[in-house]
Amino acid sequence: MPMPQVPFDDRGLAYGDGVFETVLLRDGVPVLWDYHLARLEQGCRRLNIPLPTSQQLAQVWQSPPAAALEVLKLILTRGSGGRGYALPDHPEPRLIFRRTPFVTNGQRWQHGVCVRLCHLRLGHQPLLAGIKHLNRLENVLARQEWQESHIAEGLLADQSGEMVEATSMNLFWSTEGRLLTPRVNRCGVAGTLRAALLANGVIEEEGLTVSELPQVERLWVGNSVQGVWPVCELLDTQGGLIATWPVLAGPDPLQREAHRLLGYPSVFLASESK
Repeated sequence: MPMPQVPFDDRGLAYGDGVFETVLLRDGVPVLWDYHLARLEQGCRRLNIPLPTSQQLAQVWQSPPAAALEVLKLILTRGSGGRGYALPDHPEPRLIFRRTPFVTNGQRWQHGVCVRLCHLRLGHQPLLAGIKHLNRLENVLARQEWQESHIAEGLLADQSGEMVEATSMNLFWSTEGRLLTPRVNRCGVAGTLRAALLANGVIEEEGLTVSELPQVERLWVGNSVQGVWPVCELLDTQGGLIATWPVLAGPDPLQREAHRLLGYPSVFLASESK
């Protein structure tokens, strides 16, 4: 399906004035759809953008699937108009979307991944924290920090040295058997898989500093499309190895619960070191 043309004066293009969702479709049905709708509604309230109707939102996915697994990218902008940053008197939001077939990365589920710390520190803006707004330049800059194919993700801390997230995934860890995730009340994205795990009592929110990160029992990154990747190697901002975690010989506790929510298999991780 071709992407519709966006007018030159669209506020999402000009200012990042909008929100988006990236949704896993299984046999044409959105996974964790209620959590995506809740975040979309919150983003629209924060930015004061009229929310599309339920019928309009349903039309973006209620068509025959092209593959068993697809990714739906949904973008909602405030539309066109207004003078400079001033809002249009009568905004007409623009909803565009695209569906593409998706293939999971079972190797990363099973054998784990290498991640690195990013130089970039996230700025604090509580009014935008948690929502998936269209201005993601911090993430774009952070992703430029490495090109090595064996590095799966970059981890981001905020300006005070608290861990927040990965560039396109949420961050999880375990301490004394507890499954934890950083708070995202000052910056970062509140992922829908993260929200579902919190709602089901699987994880708790807690603070974690950059210096504490290498000492955690286990580390994971995950989102509602890719599932959960165990972290086996952590690199510093220069690419030097600062921590390793052995792959598990049995079921991964976080992956088991997360993949149940997504309809993915919970794999047994290889017992040998990476």
